[in-house]
Amino acid sequence: MAWITLFFAGLFEVGWAVGLKYTEGFTRLWPSLFTGLAMLVSVLLLGVALKSLPLGTAYAVWTGIGTIGTALLGILLFGEPAGALRLACIALIAAGIVGLKLVPA
Repeated sequence: MAWITLFFAGLFEVGWAVGLKYTEGFTRLWPSLFTGLAMLVSVLLLGVALKSLPLGTAYAVWTGIGTIGTALLGILLFGEPAGALRLACIALIAAGIVGLKLVPA
């Protein structure tokens, strides 16, 4: 259950990272409220997951999910570059997350 909680914490991290783009420096009310709420939920879920997962592993997986999701949404939503090297680097991050999940704690 902790891994599922951590996964959702990572998704909320993606939500607030992308939300930052829409806040326009926190000058837009609704995107700013959504972003703040997503930040809070992300950290709370991370805290719950940390009750039973190792700190280093959980934090690395949480930030990895956030990094991958944010990079992919940057490509899809904002037309950021999607070159082969960039996609390979995203794949390496994903491989690191899988590796951390598979290594015994």
